[in-house]
Amino acid sequence: MEPLEARASVEKSEAEPQPTAKIENIVATVTLDQELDLRLIERVILTAEYNPEQFPGLVYRLEEPRVTALIFKSGKMVVTGAKSTKDLIEAVKKIVRNLKKHGIQIKGRPKVQIQNIVASANLGVCVDLEKAALVLENSMYEPEQFPGLIHRMEEPRVVLLIFGSGKMVITGAKREEEVYEAVERIYQRLKEIRAIRECY
Repeated sequence: MEPLEARASVEKSEAEPQPTAKIENIVATVTLDQELDLRLIERVILTAEYNPEQFPGLVYRLEEPRVTALIFKSGKMVVTGAKSTKDLIEAVKKIVRNLKKHGIQIKGRPKVQIQNIVASANLGVCVDLEKAALVLENSMYEPEQFPGLIHRMEEPRVVLLIFGSGKMVITGAKREEEVYEAVERIYQRLKEIRAIRECY
């Protein structure tokens, strides 16, 4: 939230709302260049769940940071639930440490790649979605099917779900900064096209 909120409000009038954003979930893939014995991991790590008849991956939940890792025999992992890149890295390190501690050989360093960051945001103003849909490129608004406007932003490359209340969901970001940049950009753009107003 800092990049949006920590700016000095000198050039902004006191009455002008400040958009806020919050990371809700980071989905990342982790690659270990080796195969893993999931049965062995299940035996030595009590919190791990492995039921290959239902799902080919082993489910490993961490309490702190609170994430879930799906670990596959190929050495690939999908890690979800982190609220920041820092938490994500910490979680991956912890998982690898725990595997090593329980006698599972891990060669080399894990490669971490963020696939998707999901965030929520609030513009602090109400949005005229009809007007926004007419002016914003790459937008879709069909209120009888879905109450929000779907806007595909080119730069940064994210998808925004914008609601009349000024609340938004941002998906598709690969870096945290992209979330804050997208919120700031859409706010300025909606202001430019006069598609925002105070909520009553």
